[in-house]
Amino acid sequence: MKLAIEMAKKSFNEGGIPIGSVLVKNGILIAQGHNKRVQENNPILHGEMDCLNNAGRIGSFKDCVIYSTLMPCYMCAGTIVQFKIPKVIVGESETFTGARIFMEEHGVEVIDLNLKECKNLMQRFIKKNPEIWNEDIGETR
Repeated sequence: MKLAIEMAKKSFNEGGIPIGSVLVKNGILIAQGHNKRVQENNPILHGEMDCLNNAGRIGSFKDCVIYSTLMPCYMCAGTIVQFKIPKVIVGESETFTGARIFMEEHGVEVIDLNLKECKNLMQRFIKKNPEIWNEDIGETR
């Protein structure tokens, strides 16, 4: 999770949404990524999507764990389910409840660490950039 938090901070420092993600397979780091929606003007480049894209074609994802600083949304959760990633460890879900139930209903183990550091980083960003956050979670008018 420490590396995912570093990736979230990297995104924050770039002016982007501070969500980081890492993928581990059999205890070995495979990929890392962070939300780049703002930086690359790409509406689907969430932290988990960037991480999985960086992983490339690794064959089976069945022995993987994906870490994310925030509970995955339905788009990212759908990809996690599609790739049969069995475990997701998240930094927090207070800021955004995401798609936990959806993932669990599809057999994904979800562990929420409820980390203050992740919550604080998200709250700092949201306070500074509410319009970007609302766009990210589909709440624009």
